[in-house]
Amino acid sequence: MTEINHRRADHPIHSIFLERWSPRAFTGDEISEKDLLALFEAARWAPSASNNQPWRFVYARRGTEHFASLLEILDEGNQRWAKKASAIVIILSKTHRLTSTGEMRPAYTHAFDTGAAWFALALQTRLAGFYAHAMAGIDRDKAMRVLGVPEHYRVEAAVAIGKLADPSTLPEDLREREKPSQRKPLGDFVFEGRFKAD
Repeated sequence: MTEINHRRADHPIHSIFLERWSPRAFTGDEISEKDLLALFEAARWAPSASNNQPWRFVYARRGTEHFASLLEILDEGNQRWAKKASAIVIILSKTHRLTSTGEMRPAYTHAFDTGAAWFALALQTRLAGFYAHAMAGIDRDKAMRVLGVPEHYRVEAAVAIGKLADPSTLPEDLREREKPSQRKPLGDFVFEGRFKAD
């Protein structure tokens, strides 16, 4: 079995899955455009239904003019620690697709596919020596306005990317939570032949 970060896999898997976690303590170091675009390159190759690739990413690197406006999209609780990130990314998905007849139809797997792209980015981030922390705590309406997002798109989440810092750099109430989390056992969510409700 694989064991890393006080996490143990019950079946053999690659260590990267246990190495990846979502810290809040970042150093405040800047990230180069080249390094950041390499993370999006990994997301580019995620699978999607009919190869529609519905994911969209809006980013701002620390030290650039857009960093403050993306930081302000986050809930106040997330702003407290994400202000030390090297980059902030807002993830969106295209909710509709244009058919060959010119009709706009719902793209039912837009969030599923975008989640695959996010995870590709998350794993590449770890492989590159950075960490990524995804957040649901954001103002989605504000994101739509600030980023100029048209209809048929949905704001999914935000991500803070950076180099790992010592937990002591966090506000006191967050220090205790600064560790890799555990997961439910397979029996809670994998079922053979028939679904089992919680």
